[in-house]
Amino acid sequence: MSTKRLGFFTRLLDDTSPQERYRLATEQIIHAEQQGFDSAWVAQHHFHAAEGGLPAPLVFLAQVAAHTRFIRLGTGIITLAMENALRVAEDTAVLDLLSGGRLEIGLGSGGTPTSFPPFGLESSQRSAVFSENLRVLLQAWRGESLAGTDNRLYPAAPQLAGRIWQATFSVEGGERAGLAGDGLMLSRTQPRPSNAPHLTLDEIQNPIIDALPAGVEPRIMGSRTAFVTEDGNEARRLAEKGLRRQAENHRASGQTVLGDTLDDHIRAFDVHLGSPEQVITSLKQDSALARVTDLAFQVHSIDPPHPYILRSIELIARHVAPALGWVRRTPKNVTSPLPELAKEIL
Repeated sequence: MSTKRLGFFTRLLDDTSPQERYRLATEQIIHAEQQGFDSAWVAQHHFHAAEGGLPAPLVFLAQVAAHTRFIRLGTGIITLAMENALRVAEDTAVLDLLSGGRLEIGLGSGGTPTSFPPFGLESSQRSAVFSENLRVLLQAWRGESLAGTDNRLYPAAPQLAGRIWQATFSVEGGERAGLAGDGLMLSRTQPRPSNAPHLTLDEIQNPIIDALPAGVEPRIMGSRTAFVTEDGNEARRLAEKGLRRQAENHRASGQTVLGDTLDDHIRAFDVHLGSPEQVITSLKQDSALARVTDLAFQVHSIDPPHPYILRSIELIARHVAPALGWVRRTPKNVTSPLPELAKEIL
């Protein structure tokens, strides 16, 4: 398999105001680009500030595009069932042009069940609505006539049909993404079956990878929680609050979390933390990561202070990712006009 690509992922959960969350996340992505990261990914969440701070990922990525030059910009994910598919087609077409062709589009049907009713849906409808919206989205990107009229997407964006990623927890979802030729997005953690609560994450995700059809060059993203500091004890201290909060939230929603010590929570939420050497050793035990084409690291649900996130980004790029097969690339054909345009305006 070719050299892996390296991504930074954020749910924009810094403990501050919404405006400051957006500023800090922008700074983190800029820093990731400076450290050589290949991509940056943002999640979409509606209404619930403690789950994710960004309801409008394409708006946010448009302003990030103006402050970066080569890092690819991805959605992880757009909850397509809650969207107007034609508006997503138009917004992504414009954003891809503004960013110089750097957009990647992660899509999913999920989302907090209570978020669906304000959009006129029930959570039980999400799969069917997702499938229909995806059909309309692809039809628009491919330049086909819309609703039996002579209307077609403007600006045209046929290139985006080849940049879809599908997030899934299931073997069936992995097969569906592979047959469609889409990238496969694997989560940083996922629920264990009630009859097998001690399964490791790679034991759950390897069968999803196995479901991809043979003979097709895969795109597989493995997202993982990784928080790196020079001092492993400091990483544990900073992790205590966030992981305990995560455990409490899970239990409040009726989910089972085994144990109540920090190490229990680290295992339950598939966290990799500590010094570079400790994190490398931990990640190398995850056999699914050896099979992915893209590594994406996030600090959730630890959510340490901003300076520690910046330092973790540096340590991942300098030590952790190279040990897992990543090689820093020299950017080629950087075409985004926005930074130069901004200079002219200023």
